[in-house]
Amino acid sequence: MPTPDHPETVSEHEVPLLNIANVLTIVRIVLVPVFLLTLFAGGGHDTAWRIAATGVFAIAAVTDRIDGQLARKYGLVTDFGKLADPIADKALIGAALVGLSILGDLSWWVTGIIAVREIGVTLLRFAVLRHGVIPASRGGKLKTLVQTVAIGLYLLPLSGGWLTAAAIVMGVAVLLTVVTGLDYVVQSIRLRAGVHAHPPVS
Repeated sequence: MPTPDHPETVSEHEVPLLNIANVLTIVRIVLVPVFLLTLFAGGGHDTAWRIAATGVFAIAAVTDRIDGQLARKYGLVTDFGKLADPIADKALIGAALVGLSILGDLSWWVTGIIAVREIGVTLLRFAVLRHGVIPASRGGKLKTLVQTVAIGLYLLPLSGGWLTAAAIVMGVAVLLTVVTGLDYVVQSIRLRAGVHAHPPVS
């Protein structure tokens, strides 16, 4: 009988779609508009509202780590989760980047590079969906972590050396964004090639 200590014994088709991991993913998506409301409140540069926006962003970001851990620990991994989790991440990160650029706190070229990569990878996932699901890689998770830290620094009402630190971290995030994006392209090509090399038996 499957137990929480042996999640590998639970086949994916037995995992309920409405489980705690997927619920947390949905909560993260719902928090995106809440985050935007707090970010633009008070003209976008009110200290109290910026701290509040950072708090909402942090809570949403933490749910990403928690839902992943729960899914793996208790065998709650589903195809919905594999697709919805990275989409939720992209929605949160994208909203933060666009919001910061609109407020003039972050250069649009940074937002543009990251947005093109994230949208491209999302479309790529759907394009190869009939061949299989491309799960988030370790590099992709590291990229998301660095992006999250960089955005958190930009959201906080900081100045001086902290802004320099934020710019450096964001530079690393952009580099990881490009590198991991290319990696996903390679994965999709290999996935399609593998399916074509081994066609299903009718």
